[in-house]
Amino acid sequence: MPALVSAATSPPACAPAAEARPPRPSQVTVFWRQVRWIVPLSLLFGLTSAPRPWQHPAAYAVSCAYSLAYCLGLWLANGYTTDVLNRFVRWEQRPVRRLLLTLSVSLAASLAVIVAVTEGFSVLLWHRPLGYALRQNLTGQLAFPLVATVVVSLFLHSRSFLLAWREATVRAERLEKESAVARLDSLRRQLDPHFLFNSLNALTSLVEEPDPTRAVRFIRQLGSVYRYVLDSQSQELVPLAEELAFAEAYVFLQQTRLADALQVEFVGTGPAAATSHLYLPPLALQLLLENALKHNTAYQADPLRLRVAVDAAAATLTVRNTRRPRRLAATETSGRGLANLRARYHFLTSRPVVAGPVGAEFVVTLPLLAL
Repeated sequence: MPALVSAATSPPACAPAAEARPPRPSQVTVFWRQVRWIVPLSLLFGLTSAPRPWQHPAAYAVSCAYSLAYCLGLWLANGYTTDVLNRFVRWEQRPVRRLLLTLSVSLAASLAVIVAVTEGFSVLLWHRPLGYALRQNLTGQLAFPLVATVVVSLFLHSRSFLLAWREATVRAERLEKESAVARLDSLRRQLDPHFLFNSLNALTSLVEEPDPTRAVRFIRQLGSVYRYVLDSQSQELVPLAEELAFAEAYVFLQQTRLADALQVEFVGTGPAAATSHLYLPPLALQLLLENALKHNTAYQADPLRLRVAVDAAAATLTVRNTRRPRRLAATETSGRGLANLRARYHFLTSRPVVAGPVGAEFVVTLPLLAL
């Protein structure tokens, strides 16, 4: 039985898993882009109070200033509230809660702007005491600004919702594409003739030995490996417990073939109740184990050691192995596996996949997703 094997601990440098999305422009930025039509609109609104500007230029100027101040204040107030809400409560995550917050916060911000503009013009332009304008004609002072608020708010928040919906749709399509590529790659690796050839050779050795119990177990584990690969192809996420059970079957096959040249330790993987809420992409753990076996050497006298650790509190899965890089042909070091895995995580969570050498080991930490 061969004692030399390889493993992908130090994966080759590869391109970033997914291109960084350009930041969405803030509503405030949008405002300055739209000044070219907001100013003419304010000049048009000015005609509602001074229909003959050539006869009363001062009244027309004041009316335009009112319109521009209201438009500027309401747009910026709603723009800032939209930006803040986008950071804390996104449309695609909690649409009902976001709608209620949008209505309440937008109304409060708009009323604050209306009162500030009305009182500001009353005090600074007409030299009235503070509160005079609202006390004299509260309904008249609020009617036009509230109408403008409805128009501005509908535009801004509808735009925010449509942008969020479009982004979520694009992300879902890209995730589906990345997942399809990753699933195909995983299936290709598992059905690789080398994997099957090595497994059948190991099975032949077991059959020739007087150990039928171990041979039967090997056949069952080999069947469970292929069954899991086929069953998981249609899933975006699988429970951590299922992935660990699959990994143990995979490790059993490899240890049967490599004997003492491979030592694997599972830490923090039980009881299942503590990790029942944690999920990860299917075959993610198997990819890391396969990489470790592909890119490193292992000998009977100096075995390759792997350690799989689950931290339920931090929601992470860490795989570390001793670094003994071996030279691989260019066709064997594509780096697609880890790149595809990072791309899939990019669409599932903002937490990154951390991979790199740490001392004499290569360590990969995967975030676990709670559903």
